[in-house]
Parts: sequence; structure tokens; C-alpha cells
Amino acid sequence: MLENLPVLSLIVLIPLIGALIVLLLPSSRTNWLRITAILFTLIPLALVLWLFISYEPSVGGGIYTEQSTWLAIPLNKEGFNHEVVASLKLGFDYHLAVDGISLPLLFLTGIVSTMAVLASVHVRKRWKTYYFLFLLLLTGIYGVFLARDLILFFIFFEVTLIPMFFLIGIWGYFGREKAATRFLIYNGLGSAAMLLSFLILISSLGFSAVEGTNGYSLLFSGNYDVLLSNLSGQSANMDIASQLGILLSDNMKWAAFILLLVAFGIKVPIFPFHTWMLRVHTEAPPAIVMIHSGILLKMGVYGLIRFAVFLFPEQLQSWSSVLAVLGVINILYGAILACVQKEFKLVLAYSSISHMGIVLLGIASLEEVGLQGAIYQSVSHGLISALLFLIVGSLYERTNTTRLDELGGLAKAVPFMSGILLLAGLASLGLPGLSGFIGEFLSFLGLFGSMKILTAIGVLGILFAAIYVLRSILNITYGPMPDKFEGMKDARFIEAFPMITLASLIVLFGVYPSILTDLMQHGFTSVLEQIQTRMGG
Repeated sequence: MLENLPVLSLIVLIPLIGALIVLLLPSSRTNWLRITAILFTLIPLALVLWLFISYEPSVGGGIYTEQSTWLAIPLNKEGFNHEVVASLKLGFDYHLAVDGISLPLLFLTGIVSTMAVLASVHVRKRWKTYYFLFLLLLTGIYGVFLARDLILFFIFFEVTLIPMFFLIGIWGYFGREKAATRFLIYNGLGSAAMLLSFLILISSLGFSAVEGTNGYSLLFSGNYDVLLSNLSGQSANMDIASQLGILLSDNMKWAAFILLLVAFGIKVPIFPFHTWMLRVHTEAPPAIVMIHSGILLKMGVYGLIRFAVFLFPEQLQSWSSVLAVLGVINILYGAILACVQKEFKLVLAYSSISHMGIVLLGIASLEEVGLQGAIYQSVSHGLISALLFLIVGSLYERTNTTRLDELGGLAKAVPFMSGILLLAGLASLGLPGLSGFIGEFLSFLGLFGSMKILTAIGVLGILFAAIYVLRSILNITYGPMPDKFEGMKDARFIEAFPMITLASLIVLFGVYPSILTDLMQHGFTSVLEQIQTRMGG
């Protein structure tokens, strides 16, 4: 039945519809607002789960592609040979598609957003505005992972910035305004770099040509498939491009590649573009940090793979050592600083920097197993960090603090939450049998063949992870408990359900990783074959 519906468009638009309904509801009807937000978060999750179950890796996601032209604007042909070019247009496409690379991240988005909307029970003010912005943010995230047109991707990417700015600035903690401002400035600069790179690509390679009686009709657009085909040299368009003199020069390729690296490096974040993320993790409300750490950072990873790796493999291969070094810096810098923090939220923030460094190592390998590891690590870290910040939010509601030197002995008062916290911590440090181990193993394995020394240095980060994770969790759960925490109640059902769900997925992906790797293998194969052809085997 669902095969006949525009499933991808529904996934993107249903949260937007929910946001508009929230605007129409009375502000005083808190339960109505909450139920509406949960419902319009659950429906996209159900569609993603159906897509996940029905997806055939050997066939791919081509049957789910949705594409139509929004508009085509005629352009002035001045500067072109009028005998060759009959017409010139700039097209804007609505183009959505799914494959084995984006589908795991869609699944992550559906799960984490649903758990986050349940965790929003702790929100105490302006519920109508909060849930409107939450659903609008969700629309942008789904759109980023599904868009296959550069302009559409950019629009969805920008849609995520404004809701996050207000969600941090209004519902965050003491330093929320500075955190929100820094978030917007850094990500705005990244967006500017991305847009400039996209304009270079569209103006030089985003064209398709149709031969007519009076010459060629050229259509410039941000169609990702056209760009990939033109860059691979497998398109007849390239002969026409040489006639018209619009081929992308090597210098412009490097410029576009570096701009993409900066744009998505800020989002990951890659050192030294990480300082804004520390403030967000400590000042934003826990439910929003679940979204930010669990999903939004992965938009940077996805962008690096989808655009930097697939469109510019030659440039990335030349810079693979640089990217690997940056990855090792992320790993060690984040892990070492996490070991000395007294604020648990900062421990988790620096831990995220370290784990994103492992993702960079997988990308730098340019090997299928390493790229699979990068995606797997992204999904795993998304689940683990979401679970950790979910627990952080529940603990803060009960203790009004997350400082390690003010907590202790909570295993006696809240044994359920303490047990889940220990499981999440063990997954974070890469214990075999949990999802964190698989992502780390595949990423390190991908790089080991070409950069053994850097891989070995990067593995040291796992040792530091054991130190900061066990130090923090044991400090929170064991030792003497302050008298003021006597009588503290364990997790309620609305808190326990998302904790159990996330913990179950962490265990499932740890013991049965082929659920994701089978999808990713077929998602990478065809594109990597094109890359090998372009790079001479």
C-alpha cells in the first residue's frame, strides 16, 4: 500500500504539518500540544521503519526517488556561442532519494527524535513555541538526509539552524544566549562556505544538455546525480562542456573541496572548529542536546561523505593524511580533556569530539570498510550520546546539578538509571558486544592498511575513554550519597521507556551489526566503483 505513496515527501512534510497544527492549538492546552508533537514525531518514525524493513539492499532505493522541477528560469546567453547554445536555463528541482548511506541516518533521526520528544516532558515554559520549533527542526533534519539537489539540501540545512538557535537560547541554562549566538555564528559561517562551494559546482558541472535543431538546450541545476555523472567523466555532457569552455579547473575543484571540508568540518566538529559545540552541550536543555549530539553532528559526517568523498575523491586522497591527523587530534584532544572535567556534561561534550575523530579516520581511509565504519560509528554514537544526555536530564531534574564533585552514591537511590548509565558508558568506551565497538573497529580497520602508525596512535583514545567514562560513572553511582538526595525517586515510565529503547538498540547493533552493514555495503559499492575508475583503478 505504501509503495504508491510519496513516502519520502511524507517523512519530510509530516513534522511540518504537525508544527502548523501546534500553532493552531491553544497555548493553555499543554496535553494537546504534547500529544500532537509526539504523534507527528511517531508517524515519520513509522514510515522510516517501514522503509528500513522493506528496503532491498541489492535493488537499492531507486524506486523511492521523488523528483519534479519547481521552476526553470531562462538565463542570458551572453558569453556563450549562440551557434552551439540554443537556450540556457537555471533549474530548481525537488529531488528526494534514499540509499544505504542515508537510510541508517534516517533511522537514527526517527529513533532519537521520538525519544527526545518524550524527554521534553521536563520543559517548563512556552510549550507551544517549543513544540513548533522542535517539529520544524525535525523537518529540516529529515530533508538534509533525503535531499539530492544541492539547493534543496542547502535550504533544509538552513532550516535546522533557526529552530536550534531559539531552542538553545530560550530553554537552555544560565549561559544559553551566548551558546545560541556562538552556535549560529559558527554554523552560519559553515553555511556560507557550503553555499559558495555549491555555486561553484552548479555553475561549472551542474548542467545537462539536450541537442535540438538550433543547438543545445542547457539546463544548470543542483541535481546531485548529474554532478556525480559529470565529475566521473561518464557523461556526454563533458564533450559539450569542453566546446563551451565551462569545465571545472583543478584549482576550482580544490577550492570547492576545501570549502566543503570547512563547512562540514564545523558541523562535525573538526578541531579547531569545536568550541561552539562545548557551549551547546552544556547550556542547551537535555532533550535538545539529544537531538544535537545524536543527530545534528551527523549531518556534518553525512555531508563529508556525500559531497567531499563522492564528488572529490582525488582531492580527498591527496589530503587523506591531513584528515587522518585531524582525526587523531580530535580523538586524543577530546579524550584527554574529558579525563579532567568536573562537569559531567563537559565530559560528554569532549567525548563527542573524541568519537567524531574516529569517524574522520574512517572517512580518511577511502576504503569501503572504513566508510562503513564512519556511518556505523555515527549511528552508534548518536544512540549512545542521546541515552547519556537523556539520563543527564533526568538526574538534573532530581538533583539540580551534574557536577561530579556534587554527586555520588546514586546507585542506591536510583538503581535503574544507574544501571542504564553504566551500560551507556560501557558502550561509549567501546566494550565488545555493544554498538560502540563495531563502529570503532571498522573505522580503525579501514585506515590500518594505509596508515598504521596514525591508527595505532588513534587507538590510544580508547584507553583514555575507559578512564574518563569509568571515572565519571563510578563517581556518580558509588561512594557516599549526599543527604539531600535521600528519598530521590527512580525513573518514571515516560523516562524509562526511551532509556530502555535506546539501550536495547545499542545492544542489538552490538551483537547483530549486519542489520546496518548490509545496507551500507550496497550503498557504497556503485559509487566507490565510479571513484576507482576516476582514480585509475
